[in-house]
Amino acid sequence: MEIRVEVADANVWDAALLQLPAPHVLQSWAWGAFKARHGWEATPLLWRDAEQTPRAAALLLQRRSGGRALLYTPKGPLLDWTDMALAERVLADLATYARDHAALLLKIDPDVRSDTSAGAAVMALLQRRGWRRAFEQVQFKNTMCLDLTPELDTLMAGMKSKWRYNVRLAVRRGVNVREAEVAELPVLYEMYAETALRDGFIIREAAYYLDAWRTFVEAGLALPLVAEYEGALLSMLILFHFGARAWYMYGASRELHRQVMPNHLLQWETIRRAQALGCRVYDLWGAPDVLDESDPLWGVYRFKEGFGAAFTPHIGAYDYTPQGWLYRLYRWARSPLLSLAQWRYWRAKSEG
Repeated sequence: MEIRVEVADANVWDAALLQLPAPHVLQSWAWGAFKARHGWEATPLLWRDAEQTPRAAALLLQRRSGGRALLYTPKGPLLDWTDMALAERVLADLATYARDHAALLLKIDPDVRSDTSAGAAVMALLQRRGWRRAFEQVQFKNTMCLDLTPELDTLMAGMKSKWRYNVRLAVRRGVNVREAEVAELPVLYEMYAETALRDGFIIREAAYYLDAWRTFVEAGLALPLVAEYEGALLSMLILFHFGARAWYMYGASRELHRQVMPNHLLQWETIRRAQALGCRVYDLWGAPDVLDESDPLWGVYRFKEGFGAAFTPHIGAYDYTPQGWLYRLYRWARSPLLSLAQWRYWRAKSEG
């Protein structure tokens, strides 16, 4: 098996990903190109067998910190994780790449389920090869997934009765769900920022999200959907899709007219559109670390569960660190910086 570094053609790269198990939109060429405009260097690594069939892939993002490289392959690498020999080869090659590039750390967070024997084997392999459980997650560790292969009537029947009622109520009240225009994306960001302030999560500047959304919409890999009532936009959702999977990564809502249940109809229409796109799984992106009412994401979990989505735990992020002492220093310095960012956010929020 050979490694090809820096695949130079977007179509070749994405076509290779679509031949691998569970290709992820964050491994796509479009995501690497987008991140390259925001301080990262993207390097696509592709493993092929003797017949030139893709066996594994890793979109590596790199940026410098204190003269050292920070490497990250979001939701990757992609491969058949039940093939332990292949997994061992890919992890060894990634570790070599990290050493050769004087990396402070290389972070991976593949979508490997933690509640299976295969997941346990992967975690044991990572530990054996010197990978550490990351002290900092970039993506959500766990998620909620909905199987889109049943008929729509079956999907509706699989929802909780209150959720079905709310969808039908929104239709009766005249809520309309439509695809937004690219020119409307700044308005959607304003709603996103409003939601972040209300619900207490940190977001980036507008230029980042508008670039991401526009990039994927124009590439045909995202749909911006909005729910409106009496001429007012009430909620929005950016549906990403790649291969047979769809993701709900960005969403927002206003307090206005919540009684007409726009969010329920918006999710239902998203499910319909994802299925029409040929997607077999709808990943609702994000779930609690533990299924307990004390978790901050408990309310989010209950909302997504109401549509029939199943809790899907993953192994989370792992770091490879060529020099452990530097990693420990980085971790020691990083923790107060994260706390400071949180403090500044909450102070700004309290000051209005």
